[in-house]
Amino acid sequence: MKYIGAHVSAEGGVQNAPLNANAIGARAFALFTKNQRQWFSNPLSKTSITAFRDNCEKLDYKPFQILPHDSYLINLGHPDPEALGKSRASFFDEMKRCELLGLDRLNFHPGSHLNGISIEECLSRMAESINLSHEKSKGVIAVIENTAGQGTNLGYTFEQIKFIIDKVEDKSRVGVCIDTCHAYSAGYNVKTLKGFKETFALLEKIIGLEYLKGMHLNDTKKDFGSRVDRHENIGTGLLGDGTFSFIVNDSRFDDMPLILETPEESLWEAEIKKLYGMIEK
Repeated sequence: MKYIGAHVSAEGGVQNAPLNANAIGARAFALFTKNQRQWFSNPLSKTSITAFRDNCEKLDYKPFQILPHDSYLINLGHPDPEALGKSRASFFDEMKRCELLGLDRLNFHPGSHLNGISIEECLSRMAESINLSHEKSKGVIAVIENTAGQGTNLGYTFEQIKFIIDKVEDKSRVGVCIDTCHAYSAGYNVKTLKGFKETFALLEKIIGLEYLKGMHLNDTKKDFGSRVDRHENIGTGLLGDGTFSFIVNDSRFDDMPLILETPEESLWEAEIKKLYGMIEK
């Protein structure tokens, strides 16, 4: 079964995220468990934790349908030891928040070398960060999102992601999220059926489809291989409808959160309906 949704607001408390998802007909959702523009936030209250769990149960959202996202400030491969320590502490806090909420995965952008260290050293630091986070939390999968490769960001090739995974000690607690916009911008041609098939054959060969724990369904404003990250609403960007039809009609993407991060939130309800309507009977 396909579980399509969007990255909804948790304004007023995390317990509101499942309500906001249900209101737009989402069968999956993403959220920030704290302010994504801050390093640290107040701990989750027992009231919020209980209300979140109750709302998820009432609206039939199970952990595998939910893909929380960490703060944009975090860089798990930072070249500066002090900044790396701050990023790791913030990431550990996010993993613990997911654990308290009963969630089983946390999506994150792997980070950037900032021209301060080599690519290999940066990727090794990312893996070490994941290993350390596993020591401080239980049951939450660290889900590496592929990037567009903008600036000095890493994780834009499947080989880079594999390098990280290979150095993670507990393979049961690491995964991957594929963003369609990022993939196209990074040079994976998911626009055509041939390119789509080749891309996911590569993913299976290099990383392994067993690591795929979710997807971000975003059209793109920028050209193929541009290494620029600019999302667009479904069917109105350079990908068009084809890529998303391929995904919703492919059983390999069943039983995982398929999340919209498109820029016009008012269209999410219509986009969810559109994507479900693409499923061939």
